[in-house]
Amino acid sequence: MRNIKNYLIAAFALLSLDSCDYLDYDETSGKTTDEVFSYFNNINSSVAHIYSFLPTDFGRVNQAMMESGTDNSIYTWENNSITYFTNGVWSPLKCVDSGWEFWEGIRCANLFLENFDIKELERFQYNEDYDEIIEKASKFTFEVRFLRAFYLFELAKRYGDIPLITRTYTQEEINAVKKSSFSEVINFIEKECTDITAEGGLPEEGLRGETGRVTKGAALALKSRALLYAASELYNPKHDLNKWKAAAKAAYEVIKMNKYQLQNISSDPLYSDLGGNEIFKSKQLIFERRSTELSNSFESRNEPMGYEGAQGGNTPTQNLVDAYEMKDGTPFDWNNPEHVANMYYDSNHEETRDPRLYKNILVNGSTWQKQTIETFEGGKNKVLDGSTRTGYYLRKYMNPSVSLDPDKPNKLHHHYILFRYAEILLNYAEAMNEWKGKNVSAPDEGCPMTALEAINKVRISANMKAIDENESYFTDRVRNERRVELAFEGHRFYDIRRWKIASSENVRNIYGIRIIKNNSSYRYEKVLLQHSHWEDKMYLFPYPQNEIYLNPNLGQNPGW
Repeated sequence: MRNIKNYLIAAFALLSLDSCDYLDYDETSGKTTDEVFSYFNNINSSVAHIYSFLPTDFGRVNQAMMESGTDNSIYTWENNSITYFTNGVWSPLKCVDSGWEFWEGIRCANLFLENFDIKELERFQYNEDYDEIIEKASKFTFEVRFLRAFYLFELAKRYGDIPLITRTYTQEEINAVKKSSFSEVINFIEKECTDITAEGGLPEEGLRGETGRVTKGAALALKSRALLYAASELYNPKHDLNKWKAAAKAAYEVIKMNKYQLQNISSDPLYSDLGGNEIFKSKQLIFERRSTELSNSFESRNEPMGYEGAQGGNTPTQNLVDAYEMKDGTPFDWNNPEHVANMYYDSNHEETRDPRLYKNILVNGSTWQKQTIETFEGGKNKVLDGSTRTGYYLRKYMNPSVSLDPDKPNKLHHHYILFRYAEILLNYAEAMNEWKGKNVSAPDEGCPMTALEAINKVRISANMKAIDENESYFTDRVRNERRVELAFEGHRFYDIRRWKIASSENVRNIYGIRIIKNNSSYRYEKVLLQHSHWEDKMYLFPYPQNEIYLNPNLGQNPGW
């Protein structure tokens, strides 16, 4: 594992830039500091390099999604290190998804901010493209400040207290750096996001039609997420209502932009049959990790066993399937014979559940590449070594037009969602509910929408019945809505921690399904697959032990 010193003091990492085709910029290498920060193309490339640390959850942990470290999914191949999260192996010596690469992104950002001066470009004022390059360059500092804040948040949500690194350090300094509190880090992120979205800061749209860059909406979305975490029980055990108020107001800053909107699930490109290739066309997309690489590896890792080249990797659990309501909005109930008999489809093969179930998960009877999925005992997608243990396969982000045929491969782009409008509405619903209750607005304090109104916007776009104002257990409904709407987008792992519910039996008991086919009918049996190991120290990540050796001032998180 690379250490923090390598990330924070590596000699001017930007002077030997990696390929920057992430944003379609030319590769630059072997440049001096003056060369990097004196020419627009080099500056542009250095910013693209800082973007390249943006995360993707497509296979973050040895090809496994973070969701497979939760009650939402199991990774088929049990030797994958994602299992360390749930089998008791996780430790300072066996770290998983440490996020240590974000320190490098922070280092590169600080180096840029300390060296970039737009006045260096004034000597090109007679170039015909001068106005264009100045316009773009004028936003670089704001973009990089956002990226630094984003990477700090990625580390803070893992470790809690972290060093608040806002400048470059000497080797001697970094070996003695101390941690700042989680609240200090969040306050810094909040202030940065506020400053860079003020008048003259980040634009609402990409400049001159350019996409893939940080916008005002992305920065406000980061502020919303950061403040929501800060208000949650893990970091706000005394339930300070002012923190929930701040989280609600931050979410509404995005809402009142009137820029993003929810499309109906049937027409939103987010749910296109082209999977992650099409998400950037969605009207609710705020910010994404784009890729210019053509690939079919995601499909290879996750396609149902029985298809050529498939590995059946991240498989949704019965826990997640049970979270999807019946089509009429009734919570699924194993004690209801009608629900069980019509688990996924009725006698006419009409869908019986929340439409999002079929967009996210391949169930028995689903169609994939013009074939019917068979996960019943003895079915074609359940009999091979490596077949799903849960009875399900992943659908979300999967592209059925991708070919794994080695003789006729078909590859496409896969882009990964970082922020979208549905999350913002659910952030707002959660914060308002905790601050004011489900059906109370606060127009005089910048929050004219109720929690109920916000969550129902998400549900209606999914063709689900609105929640009634008399609904009890509204907190549970908000959390469930977040689970089913944002499944496989990297939220569940941290949500169960910030809510401090990861220790509950409902989360630790991981279920699959056993399906017995009898002629044209099916019998369903819920099966306990594992009881996840849990200790309360696991609410936060352990600092890698080698980092503690290098700098004892870091200290280890409690219990580790």
